[in-house]
Amino acid sequence: MSQLVCMGALLQCSFGVAPSSLVVLPANKVLSSTPVANIMDNKPLANIMPFGMCNSMANPMVAAATAAALGALTPMPCIPATAAPWAPGSPTVLIGNMPALNNTSKLMCNWGGVIQVVSPGQFTTMVP
Repeated sequence: MSQLVCMGALLQCSFGVAPSSLVVLPANKVLSSTPVANIMDNKPLANIMPFGMCNSMANPMVAAATAAALGALTPMPCIPATAAPWAPGSPTVLIGNMPALNNTSKLMCNWGGVIQVVSPGQFTTMVP
């Protein structure tokens, strides 16, 4: 069962060395204790924070540092490059007139990484 993703969700990139958290700006004006994300919450450094160091050779900074190190892979600081929205999003829930972001959605980085939701930022409490 998929869950909606909100502010503070834990994200991981396949080429990043550290997790990051999702920042959801209150632009969609959803009345909840924490802002809920939609598929357009994909802006680098506004919604998607860096993942520590990047290991992708498609990243020009990593490629240049690796070439300078005579071919030894040299990770460089991660600056996400995400142009497309999250996919697929929730087909039945709209937030700000766009599909809501759920924990099964993925976001592609231009440097070849796949960003996924590790923890949606909200949890269901079971009361006995």
